This record gives sequence, C-alpha cells and structure tokens, in this order.
Amino acid sequence: MPKISLAVAILLIFITMQCSSQTYISFVPSITNSPGTLAEKSNLSFEVGRQWDVFSLGADIGKTSLGKNVGKDTTIYLEIRPNLNIFQQGKFTNTITPGIGFIFNAKETLVTEVTSGIEYAFSPLLHFNIYFGQYFYSGRESASNVSFFGLSVMRYFKPYKTESMIPAPTK
Repeated sequence: MPKISLAVAILLIFITMQCSSQTYISFVPSITNSPGTLAEKSNLSFEVGRQWDVFSLGADIGKTSLGKNVGKDTTIYLEIRPNLNIFQQGKFTNTITPGIGFIFNAKETLVTEVTSGIEYAFSPLLHFNIYFGQYFYSGRESASNVSFFGLSVMRYFKPYKTESMIPAPTK
C-alpha cells in the first residue's frame, strides 16, 4: 500500500507542476572578451525550458564561437541552466543563472557559468534580457574562463497567471 501512495503523491506533484508552469524558448546571442575576430568572440545558443513562478529550468544548445573551424567542431555544447528571478519591479526583473554543461570534442569539455541579467517583460509572451557573466571551462590538462555580455529574446507559449488550479465557485 505505501508504494501506491508514494506513486500517487509523485503523480499529483508532477501534474501540479505541469499545470502551474509555462514553456519558453529563447534565442541567446552573446559576445566574449576573448582574443580573436568578432566571429570568434561571438556565441549563439537556443534554450528551451519551463518556468514555475520565479524559478525556471532550461536546456541550452549552442556554439561557444562562430569562428571558422579547422578539423572537428569543438564549439558545440549542451547545458542545463536553472534560473532564479531574485527581484521584480514592474516589468523589470533581475535574474541570476548558474549553469553546467558539456562541450563536444573540446580539450576543456566541462563548462560552468554564472550569469546575471535584467529582464524586461515587453508583453506576457515576449521578454527581452540584457545579461552578463562568466564561463568557466575545464578539462583534464587545462582550464580557462571568459567574461561575456549579451541580449536575449524569450518567447513564452502561454502567458503566466498566478491562480489556483481549482477554480473558485461562480455566483
């Protein structure tokens, strides 16, 4: 009997989380302060995720550089990015995002990040974010880091409404 109760509780939590969240997709370009051409300094990624009130969790796929590659592409990465909206005033929100991911075919395969940003809710479905932070790269024999600055566009698939899952009775 306890296994059934635990399964029912997990199912109810999952349904509640799905009903009280919204899905988003984000276009995330940035530029680093690393040496190189403008293309070599440019980063580009797309993020898909879910947001629950002030917390969101996204999966990010992108390139650490748009410069020309010789041989295997060592710039493609996947990253998990939790985000916390720490302060909101009107249509503006201050965000903080840690992240951890993997860069394919690179000498420094582990990437972590710390990002802060200012998000503007242009509409309930469209948000813009100015962000800055630092990427930390780590491998078996070397490690490095780089600062970055970017502008992103986030599109929600439905507007977020803070309301009860059980509707109030109508009169």
